[in-house]
Amino acid sequence: MRETIYIYHTNDLHSHLENWPIIHQFLNDRRKNHSSEASYLTLDIGDHLDRSNIFTEGTLGKGNVQLLNDAQYDYVTIGNNEGITLSHNDLEALYIDANFEVIVSNFTDLEGNIPTWVLPYKIHVTPTGIKIGIVAATADYGIYYEKLGWHVQDPIPRLKEVCTILRPQVDVLICMSHLGMSQDEIISLEIPQVDLVLGSHTHHAFEEGKVIGNSLQAATGKFGMNVGLVTLEFDHVKRVIQSKKAVLIRTETLPVPSNANDTQLAWENEGIAEMSSIAFYNPSRLKKEWFMESDLSHFFGKALLSFTNANCAMFPAGIFLKDLHQGSITASDLHQCLPHPINPCVITLTGAELLEVIRTGKNEKWPKLEVKGLGFRGNYLGAILYEQLQELEDGTVLVNEIPLEIEKIYTLATLDMFTFGYFFPSLKFAPKQYFMPEMIRDIVKWYGQQEKNEYKS
Repeated sequence: MRETIYIYHTNDLHSHLENWPIIHQFLNDRRKNHSSEASYLTLDIGDHLDRSNIFTEGTLGKGNVQLLNDAQYDYVTIGNNEGITLSHNDLEALYIDANFEVIVSNFTDLEGNIPTWVLPYKIHVTPTGIKIGIVAATADYGIYYEKLGWHVQDPIPRLKEVCTILRPQVDVLICMSHLGMSQDEIISLEIPQVDLVLGSHTHHAFEEGKVIGNSLQAATGKFGMNVGLVTLEFDHVKRVIQSKKAVLIRTETLPVPSNANDTQLAWENEGIAEMSSIAFYNPSRLKKEWFMESDLSHFFGKALLSFTNANCAMFPAGIFLKDLHQGSITASDLHQCLPHPINPCVITLTGAELLEVIRTGKNEKWPKLEVKGLGFRGNYLGAILYEQLQELEDGTVLVNEIPLEIEKIYTLATLDMFTFGYFFPSLKFAPKQYFMPEMIRDIVKWYGQQEKNEYKS
């Protein structure tokens, strides 16, 4: 007897909820078409939430969990947007009301304990008795996780360990990988026990899957543009998989529910309502500019320096998406201005290294560069701006209005996106301190409240 196992999967939605009503209806319709004895699973491979979305921000991700509940997902794993953009307590509470199970094989607290909301693996038994083993791994953003009180184990060795234990107990072994395409290839080559790798993180997509070694790889890209469907033909007599097939279903080709627009508006309004609290009072309008200094950039620069106690600051003007109006500023206003899941950090540099940073920042192509990823959720990078760091016409550089000294040690407050090496390679390996879980909008809120108190006094 042969049977088809159906595995529906999504990844890297990043709270692009414009596609979610379509995905929800598609999964619901497919579920109705399957018989009660059919073997099927619905899985999400991480980064379902993204705090740049106001619904996600307002509910701290619990709204996304409800969406997964409503769509009757069976199992999910976490991506870096679940793992490192929420505080320890918020992540601990995220899945309290989940009707699905969260699988992460390489995730513990700092004492090495597996949290109560995490399963290191799962043996799922289908109605016809097929045992499907599920393992999962999330990307190792070690220093970020440690700052938040978590520990991520080296994913490949950990997966090898878990798969060695699990394989003799199951008929099929699936890995949900939020590691990226190159790591997925290593999984296929070095862990032959895995039959199927469902990938994510690098936003890659395979139209018809990709076979490497013994395993089939499948991935759906990003933003809910596709839903993946993997079918496994299983022989009950021989207890083996006879064939594997992966396809992508484009959401743009699927029917749009009649209430899709109303549903999205309801989500947005819920987020706005949750973020209606007053953050601080702004005495005058702070206008943004993307290609030069502005009142808003100076306010942000002062906030960054005041919060971090650094000597000087550097950031891109493109982070500001809206002005901050005069009057009461709500949490929603701050989110619209600075929606990025970006944390502040302080980097320790010599004067010579600081000069190199300034020189690198003069790249004429950067201001109008369209940036994707790195936590940046704006349009253009914008001009590189500085606070308490100034270069005069004669080339003299001033830090706090004092000439820079080549051998002196300075602290530079900036954004974590500049420490990954893409823009400023030298900053990747420089000594640094990340501030977490505070995001840059939290810094503005904190500073605005300090200014308000000073104004009152």
